[in-house]
Amino acid sequence: MTMNRETALTGKSKETGGFAETVKTVFYAVIIAFGVRTFAFEPFNIPSGSMIPTLLIGDYLFVSKFSYGYSKYTVGFGLPLFEGRIMGHAPERGDVAVFKLPRDNKTDYIKRVIGLPGDTVQVTGGVLHINGQPVKRERIEDYVSRDALGREVRIAQYVETLPGGRSHRIIEESDNGPLDNTPAFKVPANHLFMMGDNRDNSLDSRVPSQVGYVPMENLVGRAEFLFFSLEDGTRFFEVWRWPADLRFSRLFNAVK
Repeated sequence: MTMNRETALTGKSKETGGFAETVKTVFYAVIIAFGVRTFAFEPFNIPSGSMIPTLLIGDYLFVSKFSYGYSKYTVGFGLPLFEGRIMGHAPERGDVAVFKLPRDNKTDYIKRVIGLPGDTVQVTGGVLHINGQPVKRERIEDYVSRDALGREVRIAQYVETLPGGRSHRIIEESDNGPLDNTPAFKVPANHLFMMGDNRDNSLDSRVPSQVGYVPMENLVGRAEFLFFSLEDGTRFFEVWRWPADLRFSRLFNAVK
């Protein structure tokens, strides 16, 4: 009887020890995930077309948290551990960056850094001007997509070269839209002027009541590269649709 009881107790001890090890493993996994998400990289997916042609609906990308230093908005799960920004690095003009929308400090937006502190930014006739000088844009082949009915849609596409020499593609449906003629915006200290590459379909710093100037503190990180991409309308969990809808040509592309 004694032997049986000891055997039972030993078995129970093993069960307790196994449970403790499982809890410990889960705890360490959470700590590691929290650390990576806070200090290294965080995944994001693109739900809108405001950054076409650079980013498409259905793209999944990694954002580097260390590129601009750390603020309460880079901390995993939004924990307000401190104020301001530590180990801060100013973004470069042309970076594609994720930031918290200043209007609510919660919603994640992704746009391109166009104006740095002290810059004057204006759009006139669809042409971007920085500090009074028109930014060079070169017409290239049309951007081709399809509408909801499957019909081919062609949109004017340009290569835009910012001061400093960085180039990227933009699309313009026209040069006479609501956002193609703006007042001159003087970017305040410690703020940025952000714009989408889909110039006629981007809610960005050109709309002060909705986005406006973005405080440096609101930066989450810099977009680095795509790790996954699905056709618009296909959800990540719809694995059965991946063979037909996975955009293989976009996998592991750097965001430029």
